[in-house]
Amino acid sequence: MRLFWDRGYDGTSFDDLTAAMGISASSFYNAFGSKEALYQETIDAYVKRAGAWFTTILQEPTDTRSTFAHLLTTAATEFTRDDLPTGCMIAAAATQCAPTQARLRDLLATQRTQSETALVTRLQQGIQAGDLPPDTDIKALAAFYSALLRGMAVQARDGIPRERLHEIARIAMQAWPTPP
Repeated sequence: MRLFWDRGYDGTSFDDLTAAMGISASSFYNAFGSKEALYQETIDAYVKRAGAWFTTILQEPTDTRSTFAHLLTTAATEFTRDDLPTGCMIAAAATQCAPTQARLRDLLATQRTQSETALVTRLQQGIQAGDLPPDTDIKALAAFYSALLRGMAVQARDGIPRERLHEIARIAMQAWPTPP
């Protein structure tokens, strides 16, 4: 996972993978079938482990504004951890790839769409709870915060410090709709 996260699919060679795992080519093919199959398994593992904080925060029983503020500040911290590659493995992965890798591009686009859908669901709960004005365009608001999270992930990859990402999160919350 670290190799794919750090170097991307194209930047991680078959030799890199077998060397990192300490296995032969035949063992690799017996275990995973292909580099693409391993990448798909890696994405699933990333979503379950490294991305678990995202789902956990969206399920917190706090008001919607506090949930989103917590989501953004946690993202700033998670995207700049010392023990993992910076950014988010899914945010920028496979946005540009060869036509032969369209399945990977579609897989990751689906993951990004699912994350945004989770934001929409949480915002809908906020309207029902009275945390947001009933006429809030929750799809647009979710798209805004989704784009912001992806941008923070890219900035983390570019070496922007955690403190700056926390400032971005604070400023982003100024766009929050005024409650009814």
